[in-house]
Amino acid sequence: MAAPQQQQPAQQGPISNDDVAEWSSRFNDVVARPSEYLNSKSPESAQPWFNSFFGCFAPIDTCLLSWCLPCVVFGRTHHRLRKNPNLEGFQPINTSCLLFCASSCVAGHVCLTALQRADLRTKHNLQGSCLVDLATACCCGCCDIAQQDKEAEYREALLAGNQGGVQQQYQAGGGMSYPEQK
Repeated sequence: MAAPQQQQPAQQGPISNDDVAEWSSRFNDVVARPSEYLNSKSPESAQPWFNSFFGCFAPIDTCLLSWCLPCVVFGRTHHRLRKNPNLEGFQPINTSCLLFCASSCVAGHVCLTALQRADLRTKHNLQGSCLVDLATACCCGCCDIAQQDKEAEYREALLAGNQGGVQQQYQAGGGMSYPEQK
């Protein structure tokens, strides 16, 4: 007689039912109140973004990943904002990543990127509006995704009291000068 086998817990694949329900709820909310979303903008007390929109070239790994695999960076930002700021439990191929890929076939990734940017703005009281979110997602998606990822990393670290990260952006030196000749 064979020994009974212990049942292993089922491996959860890249698709999370909770994430699917969350994205569905967010889409339904936007569809139910489109004029509210399109006319939304940050309050006067909103603070500026710490990371520049065109500062997407540094660090180079985020830049290249945003260019080659934007879905992974999009999913990473979603994980940072909604699940764990330290990326504990993060898998590069996840529900948000797959949703981004699938929606890219019909240019729907622009809406996803704008929606995530709006969530980031709302959560951290950052300057902007829905129209700016759509314009940045449409005109320069890679820069937008990189900026969102870096801003989420910075802002989530501040919320967690993790001040160990980058405190200020690169400052250019004074330039070249020649020593005075006597």
